[in-house]
Amino acid sequence: MPVNLPFKKIFIAGHQGMVGQATVRKLSTVDTPIELITRSRDRLNLNDAKATLDFFLDQTPDAVIFAAARVGGIHANETYPVEFLVDNLQMAINSITAAYKSGVKRFLFLGSTCIYPRMAPQPIKEESLLTSPLELTNEAYAIAKIAGLKLCQYYRREYGAMFHSAMPTNLYGPGDNYHHENSHVLPALILRFHRAKLEGADSVTIWGTGNPRREFLHVDDMASALIHLLGLTNPPDWVNVGSGEDQTILELAKLVAKVVGFDGTILIDPSKPDGTPRKLTDNSLLRSTGWSPSVDLESGLRTTYQDFCVQFAQGKLRST
Repeated sequence: MPVNLPFKKIFIAGHQGMVGQATVRKLSTVDTPIELITRSRDRLNLNDAKATLDFFLDQTPDAVIFAAARVGGIHANETYPVEFLVDNLQMAINSITAAYKSGVKRFLFLGSTCIYPRMAPQPIKEESLLTSPLELTNEAYAIAKIAGLKLCQYYRREYGAMFHSAMPTNLYGPGDNYHHENSHVLPALILRFHRAKLEGADSVTIWGTGNPRREFLHVDDMASALIHLLGLTNPPDWVNVGSGEDQTILELAKLVAKVVGFDGTILIDPSKPDGTPRKLTDNSLLRSTGWSPSVDLESGLRTTYQDFCVQFAQGKLRST
């Protein structure tokens, strides 16, 4: 992927997460030499406004990809709404404010398509934002991400700062979080079916009715989209990033079972929440700028599962 970026120093916030890791990998392929700045949480707490500003003033990055976030699935979002709202809001405000005060030329903020209303028309366009109520199961996280998106938009409108946002659909790939309670649906399914296969289980039960439809994008495609957006002279204030295809949770479970090699029965548990009925993004705005995804779901799942098996065997699965 030949790319020329007009930046010499790029700070990757959240470089140890799945998106951050993929972005670091992708940036190593660009044509122009770039100094990548990274900091682990124990060295830089983005919830600390003073520490964040001091860091920006000292390191003087000219671009930022903001992939830092507290994330999780339905269970985590419902259980810890205070932490999801406060942590994500503080990190966004502190980082965006520090970026402006320190003269950062480009700030690319990552959110999520959960910012859109629960019953938004499908596929979801960018202009659906704030047109009706959010999905309650992830409302706290969504509010924090909407605030970050809007703060970038307002800095751009009021001060002319080139701050903008990308709203990815459900992401998956190497480096995902496989926590038994707090992970997203796809890594949760991989872990569940893998364990069922090892234990010789006859069946696996999935949450909800299996009817909600979800869209998935491989994290390497997400990283390529971020680098593409950095290369645009006049990017949109915010843009959806997705594959443009979706399937039911039950269809996804069957595909994961196939990839993992689990031959048992798949059961549903309608007593568990379904979440948003459907969440398919309209990606025409981003595609109109020249970007498109390249990894199909089954191929992506196979490479993701291969990575999972290596990490599982070594006892190194990310589980936070």
